[in-house]
Amino acid sequence: MAKLFYLMGPSGAGKDSLLEYARTHIDEAAPVVFAHRYITRPANAGGENHRSLSESEFALRSRNNCFAMKWCSHGLCYGVGKEIDAWLAQGLSVMVNGSRSYFSTASQKYPDITPILVDVDSHVLAGRLTKRGRESQQEIQARLSKIRSKQTIQHPNLMIIENNTTIDQAGETLLEIIYKQIHLPLPIVDTTQAKNKQLKSEATNG
Repeated sequence: MAKLFYLMGPSGAGKDSLLEYARTHIDEAAPVVFAHRYITRPANAGGENHRSLSESEFALRSRNNCFAMKWCSHGLCYGVGKEIDAWLAQGLSVMVNGSRSYFSTASQKYPDITPILVDVDSHVLAGRLTKRGRESQQEIQARLSKIRSKQTIQHPNLMIIENNTTIDQAGETLLEIIYKQIHLPLPIVDTTQAKNKQLKSEATNG
């Protein structure tokens, strides 16, 4: 049965890096696709893999029910296209880069959802946000305070990935979750092949 994986966590937790790791290291035979996020943010706005839409473009798609999921946060609008419903109907499992604030709505719409929370220590997160350079130190501290006060996600299927060390370690944990949920054995990693695959992907995306 196809699974909907809903990856979430605070900004700076490393969700995009984890998704890129999983996308470039997952077995090519695995029936898993990675959904794009549509955001009202410029395409070159630092680090996040997304499809950029103007506010008017986003509103047009929203009015015409082009999104399976949509939410707004920090002055931006985010959407996940309805193509994920077609993929799930075809038997493909789907990985979505979601939002903690939207999760309760997503879990009602997709009762069999598999939520994955990316957790990171506050001092590590502060360093990543500073390095990213999108926000002032005052904004970063406000974001950290909001994260600390935010209610813990509750769900019977919730899985947590600690992303305080290397992306390889957290990325392999994400892959293990995916393989287990879709009932496929974790493949033996050929490090040379994996590295060549990563280089090929970087060349294509570059």
